[in-house]
Amino acid sequence: MITVKNITKNFGDIKALDDVTLEITEGAVFGLIGTNGAGKSTLLRILSGVLKQDKGEVSLDGEGVYENPPVKSKFFFIPDDAYFFKNSTPNSAAAYYTDVYKDFDRKKFGELMSSFDLDPKRKISTFSKGMKKQVSIISAICSNTKYIYCDETFDGLDPVMRQAVKRLFADEMESRSLTPIIASHNLRELEDICENIGFLHKGGVLLSQNLTDLKLGICKIQLVPKPDTDVSAAFSGFKIYKQEARGNLHTLTLKSSIEEAEEVIKAIAPVYYEVLPLTLEEIFISEAETIGYSVKQLMLGEQKNK
Repeated sequence: MITVKNITKNFGDIKALDDVTLEITEGAVFGLIGTNGAGKSTLLRILSGVLKQDKGEVSLDGEGVYENPPVKSKFFFIPDDAYFFKNSTPNSAAAYYTDVYKDFDRKKFGELMSSFDLDPKRKISTFSKGMKKQVSIISAICSNTKYIYCDETFDGLDPVMRQAVKRLFADEMESRSLTPIIASHNLRELEDICENIGFLHKGGVLLSQNLTDLKLGICKIQLVPKPDTDVSAAFSGFKIYKQEARGNLHTLTLKSSIEEAEEVIKAIAPVYYEVLPLTLEEIFISEAETIGYSVKQLMLGEQKNK
């Protein structure tokens, strides 16, 4: 387990992280999500021991990370802009990682390089951004570490490669209880892989929760009511995050379980109704507004950080 308690990190007058507290359990994908400049990369660098927090505590399996090589051998960090030694090739990078990680699997590395159609003898400096990301991901998988930290891992990968990488993560999680921590500003990219999520905004944590539990408390329904039915009045007992009407078709996102919403639906007996799946983006917007952040505030904050 990774535990983050009340950590703060400043860069001069800029507060990158402000009293952040998180718990990341093993064997599940943790999505670290937030607007640009929210502090995601800074948090990953502190988790990996590249940076030291100004205040607070960070531990991995009960031990501190900063300047602790045995603990650092338990994870592989893939930064947004991966660094490789000058003139290095995938083969020479693998040789280096073999020295760093005692369980690095050279055979598997060669097999995955072939599967991804990458030349292991070619200089990495001649690779595209997406190809460099693939080399980093393959190296991380073959290191056989307990954790993999990923900063914007899918950025630069085409849709086919994104799905291939997600499949790799899923296979490794099933075979050896790998725990990926994936930071991204793209909510839609992570909604089909994350089990737990942490939302960062302006250096603080808006919420950290299991995605399934979040979905249980929010309901999105679509219905065609009978004539003269006041839909807003019918659902007045719930917090309504969003309500739209196109002709006779009404769509509502509610702070409610499906069962509670269906009790109201049965009472008004609409002509038609359907429970719709929620996207991670919709959950984020709904929960952010619940704790006092409007979409407008979040968007303005993001624009100021650009």
